[in-house]
Amino acid sequence: MFSIDKINELNRSEFIATFGNIFEKTDWIANKTFELKPFKDITEFVSKFITIYENSDHEKILKILNSHPDLVVEKKLTKESQKEQHSANLNQCSEEELLEFTKLNKDYRSKFEFPFIIAVKGKNKNEILNIFKKRINNSIEEEFKEAKIQVKKIAIVRLDQILKIN
Repeated sequence: MFSIDKINELNRSEFIATFGNIFEKTDWIANKTFELKPFKDITEFVSKFITIYENSDHEKILKILNSHPDLVVEKKLTKESQKEQHSANLNQCSEEELLEFTKLNKDYRSKFEFPFIIAVKGKNKNEILNIFKKRINNSIEEEFKEAKIQVKKIAIVRLDQILKIN
């Protein structure tokens, strides 16, 4: 468990090593958060982290979205993504499910120009597949907004795991 005192004592490299992948392969948010030290409590720390993300411009958000892996088919996953996908049994797809995810990933990326993103915690592969099939019909504006929400949910889960909040 990380206390706020321990977080405030971390040097930049320790801070980035710990929090640099809260937003998939996007350590600049952790760098900006580091510059806001000291934090009075965990709530303020989490709030600053999330606020930097939420206040990012469209292009930065798009880069963050594009740093996320395609579900199921991506071979090189960060340890966080691998753990999250395994928790939803996405590593145990049948051949039919694998083909369906492959096609949906391709079609989704072609339509939206970023990968399908979903916070998988508490979901199984069938739920994820059903949500995927629905969201691919969204407009670009709706899906950008939804993907941004999902990235925030993933970040909060990752922060909770590191900080052992829940």
